Amino acid sequence: MAHKPIRIFSLLLMFLISVGCSDPLDDEIAFLQSKTQTDLASLADKLDSGQIRNGQMLTQYSDILSKQRPELATLLDQLARDGTRDGAMYGSLRERVNAAGDASNFLSKEEQVEELQNLKQALSPTLFNDALSDPLNVMADMSAGTLARVNAMSQNQLAGKGENFGAGSQLVGNPSYGNWVGGSGGSSFWQWVGMYAMFSSLSNSISYDRWGRHRRYSYYNDYGRYRYSSPKQRRTQADVWKKTKKSFSTSKRYSSPYSTSRTGSSGLSRQSSQAKTAAGSGFNSQSKFRQNSSKSSYSKSKNNSSFRNSRSSTSRGVSRGK
Repeated sequence: MAHKPIRIFSLLLMFLISVGCSDPLDDEIAFLQSKTQTDLASLADKLDSGQIRNGQMLTQYSDILSKQRPELATLLDQLARDGTRDGAMYGSLRERVNAAGDASNFLSKEEQVEELQNLKQALSPTLFNDALSDPLNVMADMSAGTLARVNAMSQNQLAGKGENFGAGSQLVGNPSYGNWVGGSGGSSFWQWVGMYAMFSSLSNSISYDRWGRHRRYSYYNDYGRYRYSSPKQRRTQADVWKKTKKSFSTSKRYSSPYSTSRTGSSGLSRQSSQAKTAAGSGFNSQSKFRQNSSKSSYSKSKNNSSFRNSRSSTSRGVSRGK
């Protein structure tokens, strides 16, 4: 009987040691996995109930422009779907949330946490609303000024700031809509996927090297790339850049398309400005785990961060698209 208290004490000590040695990243991952699943469902509900303003505007723009240009009705209907749970943007987020639950999809626990943190922000109704400004402004530009641009400068204001690559330019580079495909001589060209392939008949072929040097502002490329693309997609983007860079002579420097943010935003939400991660921080093959994130959001109050959701109706500063 004398040994029983010692045994109980030993078991208790072993338990405390095992708890103390547990990886805090596991708690972070578990919390964020649950949070992103909840946020994904909440965003779908808001899209279904019309609480995402730019999503509603996509439907309105599609209806108006389809009457003006009935030959584009199929493409416009596809763009309007981006404001619903059936759209490319929401579908991409859903796939990433599901993939984020499998550690084998990541190079490290740190990368898995970073992806979950990015998803948590990307699923914010406010940020998602801002991200919809790209397909919305594609429609505005296709209307030749009949429809107003949202959250971005007008085409006239952008004159001289990069090259206009034609219809759909704001979506080029966004993996939800297409990808870069290698061509002859080491060049890569943008290839639209699915119904978005109709853009090919509305604009000339877009080469990566020219686009990278002369692209204009878009929400995805200048604000949302780290939030609205997975680590694997960003590594693919890095590979295309490195391949293109090698094709240039040593006397000509080819900078990353994201090394300098383009100007052109107007009236974006405060949350987009706070959440912006400059793509110019580099095309790292492995995402670095930000030191401040090691202070687990799980260990903090669940909503005690500087990034907070606000009203989804954030579109301001609307200017004419022409």
